[in-house]
Order: sequence, then C-alpha cells, then structure tokens
Amino acid sequence: MTMQPFTTHTGLVAPLDRVNVDTDQIIPKQFLKTIKRTGLREGLFYDWRKRKDGSQDPDFFLNQPRYKHASILLTRDNFGCGSSREHAPWALLDQGFRSVIAPSFADIFYNNCFQNGILPVVLKADEVQALFKSASKEGCQLTVDLAAQTVTAPDGTKYRFDIDPFRKDCLYKGLDAIGLSLQHATAIAAYEKRRLSDAPWLFTDLARQ
Repeated sequence: MTMQPFTTHTGLVAPLDRVNVDTDQIIPKQFLKTIKRTGLREGLFYDWRKRKDGSQDPDFFLNQPRYKHASILLTRDNFGCGSSREHAPWALLDQGFRSVIAPSFADIFYNNCFQNGILPVVLKADEVQALFKSASKEGCQLTVDLAAQTVTAPDGTKYRFDIDPFRKDCLYKGLDAIGLSLQHATAIAAYEKRRLSDAPWLFTDLARQ
C-alpha cells in the first residue's frame, strides 16, 4: 500500500499545550469499531471537544475557526502514550494533520505515524516552547522539511531534528510496510512460481477452493 509522501510541508500550526496525551484521548474507544481510515475526525479529541451537556467547548482549539485548517500539531512530552491503537494517527490524518511536533512521543504511536504518512518531529523542550510562543499569534505557519530535517519558524529560525534514515526514506517515498513489500513483487511472483513447481502438493487445497 502506498501513502501520501512527505517531502516539505508548510502549514498552519495548532498548539495543544498538554503533556501525556494518551491515545484514548486522541481517539476514544467507542470510535474503534471501524477499520476504515476515514471519518475518524469526528472522534478526534472527542472528550475534550465536548462539554458535559454535549455542546462544543469553544476553548478547545479544534472548535476555534482560527485552527480549522491546521495541518501541524504542536504539543508536549509523551504524546501518544497509552494503548497501541493505530486509529490515533488515522484520526489525526483524517483531520488534516501531516506532522506532529513534540519533545517526546510514545514509541508505538511514533512508529504508527510513519506507517500512515505523518511525520512525528522530536525537538528539544526549549525549542518547542519557542514554537508555542510563535503559535500564540493567529495564522502562525511552520515549514517542516523532511529532506533537510528542519522546522522553520515564522521568523526564519530553523530547528533541526533527527530521524532514522530508513524511516525517512520510506516516508519521503510514501511507502508503508505493504508498499515496501510490493517493491519486490517480481521476486515474490518468481518465488511463488518456483515453489509451485517444486512442491505442487502444497497448493492442492488452494486449487480446490
């Protein structure tokens, strides 16, 4: 399976000034019944977006018009902790987020982002704090450059981030695990053909189906 490549992205940044945001807050359990990757934006941060009476909380950023088209999420330490649900990056992507910037991420969530076309960027805590100050101004945009491994603030300041070369290459080319396998489709087909010739009895039941 291919996904949208990530090369250079400039977008509106939305600040979520909370630490230890777990996956149950990103996408609550009642939204996990589907295996589709679309339509999950309605559940994104659902418990924080709603008041007890079911009305929208105007103080939460997703309910504010200024962040309607945000595509970069800025947040704090240990983002994506909790259960390993892949619906979390699905929901973020469905909302339009292509990158999440934080001082640290939970490992499984971090890995899942790469499998779904989202670039998780780890910056130092003081760098994230500086970006929060920039994001307090309406219309703040950041540029995330995967090739250069930099985040550029509105004032031109560049913050460099590290990334595993293999993950970087896959995301740059838009390849998830299935997409990587399909790059070897010719070799896989050749092996299947050879295996059928060498051990036809293994394929008898398949032929009857």
